[in-house]
Amino acid sequence: MSGAALHRGTGRPRPMAAAPAAPEPLLAELGAELFASLPRSDQRRRGEAYLRGLLTARGRKSIRNIAALSGGPAAEQSLHHFVSSSTWDWEPVRRALAAYTARVAPPQAWVVRPMLIPKAGENSVGVERRFCPLRGQVINAQQAVGVWAASDEVAVPVNWRLFLSDAWLEDPLRRRQASIPESVRAETLGECAVEAYVGMMRGWGLPVRPVVVDAREADALAALHRLRAAGVPVLARVGGSLRLEPAEPTLPGRGGAVLPAHQIMGAARDLRRPVLWREHDERRGVRTALTAAVRVGVPGRRTAPGGPVRRRDMLLLGLGDATGPWPGELWLTDLLNVPPAALVRLSRLMGRVRRDFTEVADEVGIRDFAGRSFGGWHRHTTLASAAHAVRVLTRERAGADEEAECLGQAS
Repeated sequence: MSGAALHRGTGRPRPMAAAPAAPEPLLAELGAELFASLPRSDQRRRGEAYLRGLLTARGRKSIRNIAALSGGPAAEQSLHHFVSSSTWDWEPVRRALAAYTARVAPPQAWVVRPMLIPKAGENSVGVERRFCPLRGQVINAQQAVGVWAASDEVAVPVNWRLFLSDAWLEDPLRRRQASIPESVRAETLGECAVEAYVGMMRGWGLPVRPVVVDAREADALAALHRLRAAGVPVLARVGGSLRLEPAEPTLPGRGGAVLPAHQIMGAARDLRRPVLWREHDERRGVRTALTAAVRVGVPGRRTAPGGPVRRRDMLLLGLGDATGPWPGELWLTDLLNVPPAALVRLSRLMGRVRRDFTEVADEVGIRDFAGRSFGGWHRHTTLASAAHAVRVLTRERAGADEEAECLGQAS
């Protein structure tokens, strides 16, 4: 395809024109904090060069394309080593990125979102045959989970966890070839999503905010129990087949029956109320949703072997519109005293993340790493997350400056 490549996983053309120039003031400001943990000055210089390349290289953000901006083959070799086989630890860099983001763009919630990375070959760490919903077919792909600091205006990825199956972790040859650390152990996709959040909250000094997560494809109840045990408020999108116990006296099934979530919410149709909210996308403006919220019991863990299962009350939120099927979406939360309108706004942060992923993260190469190693994948993804932060925070500052200028002219 002349002049364009395809966005991986979307089938849409990817422009090959040069990216905008790197926003130098914010790049310098963030880079000083990001690379403070790197022990050598040459590593810091390469980190800055790689970050600038992600922002300005044409097309796919391969190491070759990035190196073409700063010195050709020699630069390519040094950047390849810096990302794929160097010893610098990506976790302090992510911690610095998360702290910077939380300070300059305070999140309303932490959004946990999966990321599928289509691959042509089978040797990149974690690649397996996986179903791609956008393509409607099974493809070779890596599976990862990201944690995003999200608000109405901006979303920034601050932590990542690569999902690795037993086929990778129990094969000594594949582990060795991909340099997978011995500390990496098997987990379910739901456990991967939970640990992506819980892991970054250990010692990073980040503010506690609600976690918004799509748990339709994970073990939703196990994920909810782990997040609640960590002491964090949760708003989780769940599937209609999730079985819960109605706790409202006006609903059928009260008194111990366990029913599918869609059946409980279907019975709450008469409880629907309109909620208004304003989309960040100005083209969509003010939107209306019909909501209904009912208390439900969520089966917990047994207090003792053979003992009763402790029930935990949560709120089941249904979302829809006047013309579509009811419910269109189902969300489960332990934010029992938060108004439905506020819960709707929190749930819409998933859309903010989705838009910023498509419009920014993919454009700065979040899925472009072509190497095979575990460490290389994490280093590239960390630096691409920083490039994403530079781009969206520059956009936000430009918008704030424009608004201030308009207010000054009006006065």
